[in-house]
Amino acid sequence: MDPVIVVGAGPVGLALSLALAVQGVPSVVLDEGTGTDDPRPARTAVLRPDTVALLARLGCTTLGDEGARWAGWRLMRRKQLMRELPLGRAGDDSPAPLHIPQHALARGLRASIAEEGLIRVVPGSRLDALEQDGHGITAHTRGPGATWWRGSHLVGCDGARSTVRKLLGIRFPGRTAVERHAVAAIRAELPWPDEALLHRRPPWPGGGEEVSARPLGDGVWRLDWLLPARGDLVTPDVLVSRLRDTLAGWCGETPPYELLDTGVYTLHHRLARRWRAGRAFLAGDAAHLLGAVGTQGLDEGLRDIGNLAWKLGEDWHHGASETLLDSYQAERRTAVAARLRAADQSLPILRGGGGLRTYMPGATRGHDALLADGHLGHGPLGAPPSYPHSPLAPPRTETQTAVGTPPGAQVDDVRVTAPDGTTTRLGERLGQGRLLVVLVAPGTGVWDRRHWLTAGVMPRLAEAVSALPVRAELLVTEAYPGASAHSVLLVRPDGHLVTAFGGVRPGDLYAAADAARGGAPDAPSGGAGGPGAGRPSGGAKAPGGADQPTAHTVPKPNAPVTPDRTANIN
Repeated sequence: MDPVIVVGAGPVGLALSLALAVQGVPSVVLDEGTGTDDPRPARTAVLRPDTVALLARLGCTTLGDEGARWAGWRLMRRKQLMRELPLGRAGDDSPAPLHIPQHALARGLRASIAEEGLIRVVPGSRLDALEQDGHGITAHTRGPGATWWRGSHLVGCDGARSTVRKLLGIRFPGRTAVERHAVAAIRAELPWPDEALLHRRPPWPGGGEEVSARPLGDGVWRLDWLLPARGDLVTPDVLVSRLRDTLAGWCGETPPYELLDTGVYTLHHRLARRWRAGRAFLAGDAAHLLGAVGTQGLDEGLRDIGNLAWKLGEDWHHGASETLLDSYQAERRTAVAARLRAADQSLPILRGGGGLRTYMPGATRGHDALLADGHLGHGPLGAPPSYPHSPLAPPRTETQTAVGTPPGAQVDDVRVTAPDGTTTRLGERLGQGRLLVVLVAPGTGVWDRRHWLTAGVMPRLAEAVSALPVRAELLVTEAYPGASAHSVLLVRPDGHLVTAFGGVRPGDLYAAADAARGGAPDAPSGGAGGPGAGRPSGGAKAPGGADQPTAHTVPKPNAPVTPDRTANIN
């Protein structure tokens, strides 16, 4: 079996290669750059708890060292504090986002890749052609080591100007210049240590419409000023003047500060028409652009790979149905489209300026809630996605039962015990390419495991799990929100609930697991799946016995796909 070709070595592409390696799938990462990431303190990412958990499972080493979790969130309007929200405290329902420089995140992912024998990163490799057939996909790169590469699948994680998307002829419509920001990274002491601030219509001259300050740890802050979508050029002198006025407005006078980095960036809202073309897929900025009103594009890119990796792993090892592979686009594109729609609907309310609506009762409170949703990861603008209408959802049966998590949503990270006695969190069992079957059995924490393994419903459930059409792991928890005793939850490898049953129902559990894998694999066409699938061909043994992915020299295709020049972003 050939490796999966990942085009692009940003955080999304690197994370995808690691997510595949966890499932024993080799990959080749084609990196157009030099294989290193230049430090840019002003280029950062705000990650929600679900994507932080994903990166932690992949072994990213920099999350705790170089990321900062906010202690609170403040929203001010002119001189008035409108809202103050503590974050991440014990018993609090508001988890703290993680704010981290993107170069530090990429460095942590590269460090994990260096320990992984199933991933090969090839710097200086710029894609310029690709071809597909019934057995796999072939890609050509130019550069010092120009060559043809052979893969089982190809995933374009190559950013907003994606070459993969253009070679596939996929349109990328949307809105240009939705928001424009000036940004600066500084080291300074501000009046609210470790808390993020969003200040609307600050009272000092030239304060503009909106400015935010978000801590990065070690006294470093990222400041963003909302600019007119199409306005004058922001020169370095103008930006420094804005910075000094802002610091003076917050601190009474301009405090000592160290300017680390600056920039100006424009946010676009775009959504690719298709995210799959045969064996080729799009993920991250290659598939979507968003970021206005606090929404986070990198968060969505990481959610893409969490959804896609286990489906590619299933196809690579065992073969998969078209339903399973198509479900990536059906689920993720729908979720991102809803996020974009929510942001586009919010923009006229938040940026419309003045008018009677500003003085209507409750208007300001509603604005505050919208802004908090986007920046903190709540509601339609920021909450983790749910896939209630997934093509992988099983038919409704009378034996299904309601629990605190609706079908299609992410499960709670409860403590679970495996039959071998291992006790861990449910989230730590995700991402390994197998379904999870969770039995709610109060009291098992105080029973001797030798007794509950052979008592009650456990033997019958263990037998049912072993008979499922896909790999599955049986886990036991003492309690799950909204679930009664002996409820059985079926969870996808990416942590989304398939369904729950009131008791052990082997036939219904089998049908639900079959639906979650998209039904039986389609007849193999010589590609992924079939006898002998699951081992890369022609690979050299890496330390520890893992197969090292290698390039396969193949004849040049007669007619490479022509790039779609209409998809360029200005």
